[in-house]
Amino acid sequence: MKQAAVGFRVHSGWSALVATSLENGAPTVVSRERVHLVETFSYRFRQPYHTAGRMPPEKAREFVAGSLSLARRLATSALRAKQTDLGKQGYEVAGCALLLASGRTLPGLEGILRSHALIHTADGELFREALRQSSADCGLEITCIKERELLDRGVKTLRTRRDKLLRRLTELGTAFGSPWTQDEKYAALAGWLVLADRA
Repeated sequence: MKQAAVGFRVHSGWSALVATSLENGAPTVVSRERVHLVETFSYRFRQPYHTAGRMPPEKAREFVAGSLSLARRLATSALRAKQTDLGKQGYEVAGCALLLASGRTLPGLEGILRSHALIHTADGELFREALRQSSADCGLEITCIKERELLDRGVKTLRTRRDKLLRRLTELGTAFGSPWTQDEKYAALAGWLVLADRA
């Protein structure tokens, strides 16, 4: 079986998922989708820490824990389905890559809810943590890459120029059509780097 890697770029309540493979050393995209990490796509659930900030402490804790549990369940289901789908196409998922924001360590729930900036950060981190856990649930190693370092890492690992790399990332989406935004490009590059590191 050929190997593929799955890259994730997360937003509040959903993530871009792009599966990339290498054919004779050249990247090719074999799958692209958007995975919902909430059942009801509304502000209340897409922004769990914002919602928790309007609740009494114990209810807030339960709501955040429930949001993470549900996001993990949805992510695991989507990733297992992707493993099965790719397997039917002759690909084994060799690993995952997850793009990180700042990567800063967050305080406990009470500390987060005292700071609006930390609430924004925590919302994103909850969904990233769900993807970390779902990768483990599926028996897949996950590589975490800070987004601000992604292109520099790509240039170094792939031994190419930044402009050539950006052009190649745009070309990768040609067969899929829209949407092929920065979300998909960066998720594809993250997966590509996992495969390049293994090669």
